[in-house]
Amino acid sequence: MASVTPARIVVSAALAAVICQSARAYEVTPVSGGGTIAGQVVFHGSVPTRQIIPNKDIETCGGPREDALIEVGPGQGVANTLVYLAEVDKGKDWPASSGTPQLVNHHCRFEPEMQVIRPGSIAIVNHDPVLHNTHGYYGRRTAFNTALPNENQSITAELMKTGTVRVDCDAHGWMEGWIFVRDNPYYAVTGADGKFSITDVPPGTYKMVTLQPYANLVEQDVTVASGKSTALNIELTAQPE
Repeated sequence: MASVTPARIVVSAALAAVICQSARAYEVTPVSGGGTIAGQVVFHGSVPTRQIIPNKDIETCGGPREDALIEVGPGQGVANTLVYLAEVDKGKDWPASSGTPQLVNHHCRFEPEMQVIRPGSIAIVNHDPVLHNTHGYYGRRTAFNTALPNENQSITAELMKTGTVRVDCDAHGWMEGWIFVRDNPYYAVTGADGKFSITDVPPGTYKMVTLQPYANLVEQDVTVASGKSTALNIELTAQPE
């Protein structure tokens, strides 16, 4: 595996281009003759890794480790990758909500490390008995900066713009997470095998984006026919070290 030693990875220029955008007005309407986009995201290269060497709060944070930056599973499928359709003005309803999404600091890691939300509130939670200063960025601009000195403390932040929010901890520099704020529900997150499915897509041609923070951004046009399934195989390549 290739090794990446810096604690923070610089976001690629392609990813930076979609970091922050004004939220579009999305209209929920009945979808007639919707189609499906299904496929698999794969990676065949040398998986980049990052050396994590905690230098404080060892009882909570644990010892040194090596983290894979791209999760490659069975059949070279890539897990936890966002696939979405850009600039969709209307269509199906959002998935049922189970409450305010959360970003949890636990054992000096973010849980989940990557998540997708619609514009709105997110609860920043500390489950550790140590101070976390959870800091989110749209590019270089701060989206939220939250000090959580107490175990089981929670503070709500607002993410009203769509785009990519990179999250770190000012107290534990190796912590890193990602929040993707989407303006429409036409997205999917790949499973452990890299497979995904986006359903009830109104017939038409769309720009589809495949986004994994440590791989090069993939953009492509995809045409969806009424009542049909469009199959795709998407190959990622690692960003230069």
